[in-house]
Amino acid sequence: MATKKVVLHRLVGHRFVGINEQGDKVMIDGDQPATGMRPMELLLAALAGCTAYDVVDIMEKKRQPLARYRVEVVGERAEEHPKRYTHIVVTHYGAGPNVTLEALQRAVELSHTKYCSVSATLNAQIETRVVLEPWPEEVQKA
Repeated sequence: MATKKVVLHRLVGHRFVGINEQGDKVMIDGDQPATGMRPMELLLAALAGCTAYDVVDIMEKKRQPLARYRVEVVGERAEEHPKRYTHIVVTHYGAGPNVTLEALQRAVELSHTKYCSVSATLNAQIETRVVLEPWPEEVQKA
């Protein structure tokens, strides 16, 4: 089973930086003015990125590469805490010289029903375990 790890560091207030194992960084922000996306926006961006990756690959394999392509994701959140998404609409826009609507529709369908791990995660029951560890003493003195 493959695992992924991201470490989140607090910068100030509600501003954080997330760093993956390769050292790539993303700003996560809840302060004003924001310098990065909020966590729930990142979730929508992750869904858009995951499905876009699939669709581009599928269309290239069909020999119908997309010349123009974008994904828009709109999430509707509950009014009460935890204010989770109750509805998400993912809209794909694509075109290219040899692109057929049928092929693009099939690529989108395959992404959302078979390949996109973010979409599958959003539609699954996930076992989550939360652990609390004290901050290591040697780091506290630094």
